Amino acid sequence: MRRAFCSVKNGVNLSSHVRQTYLRNRMSEHRSSRDNIEGLTVKGLNMKKWTEIETGKTHSAFQHIMVALGEKADGVVDRINTDPAFAKRLAAYAINEDLEPVLSPIRAQQIMGKNFFGFEEAVEHLGISPTCRQFVALWRIPFTEAVLQQCTDTHILVAVFPLSILEIRGKDSTLFHRQEWYDEESFASERGEVNWRLVRKTPVGNSLSYNWSDQQALISKDDEVPTAQVMVYTIIGHFLATGERLFEKVYVHTSSVDSDGGHVSVGGFLARGLYVSNGWVGSCGDCLGIASARKFN
Repeated sequence: MRRAFCSVKNGVNLSSHVRQTYLRNRMSEHRSSRDNIEGLTVKGLNMKKWTEIETGKTHSAFQHIMVALGEKADGVVDRINTDPAFAKRLAAYAINEDLEPVLSPIRAQQIMGKNFFGFEEAVEHLGISPTCRQFVALWRIPFTEAVLQQCTDTHILVAVFPLSILEIRGKDSTLFHRQEWYDEESFASERGEVNWRLVRKTPVGNSLSYNWSDQQALISKDDEVPTAQVMVYTIIGHFLATGERLFEKVYVHTSSVDSDGGHVSVGGFLARGLYVSNGWVGSCGDCLGIASARKFN
């Protein structure tokens, strides 16, 4: 049975309808905020129209672009001269220092399907009340469409908001196995940063029979080991949104460490709740693998 934490804004419980209205208003505020931020960024630079720039500088810049285009320069020049929209897109990319098409959360959700936990899911299931700054931070997906297509079935795309393990547990302790050992551990109070994470739904392949040191060699150059906060947020959020339990019969090492220097592991997410474990220093076994998440593009 799926459960949702009640979202609260200014002390008032938000119904589904109100939550949707709240999100729409936040998105509208976000667009305005984003425009203001972009405006401030431009004002902070020494901006000039192209007619005000020294002729030598414009010629030099043009030559650098033509050299970079190589044999395709002629076609690009023709398109710039005949397609105003194309010229505007090139200018926008140059101004924003972003040469990749922006992938929106809406498109990302279409690709990932049930393996998506975004703004609305965080509000509905974790009681998050996103700020405008957080919407700005999450407006652009930091992964290409090709990467998401590749990870559709193996990963979960998660909008991670600052929320510690203790805060998540405090919302519904029945989702966690009864443990007290980490109540005073610093890693359990770390709230993390707002960002998108692409988290693997299973341990890294062939990592169950190795200890932490050996497992490092199994992490690809495109991946990294996420924190315990990211893993707990992902596991609990995904369960609340879909009813699917991840890491039911296995544990995975995270990058977080306890006060004794051991890497924290999470898993064993059966009916008794999610385990957050220590004491695996140097250990290996059939039920202990390592977690991974894609690095940002």
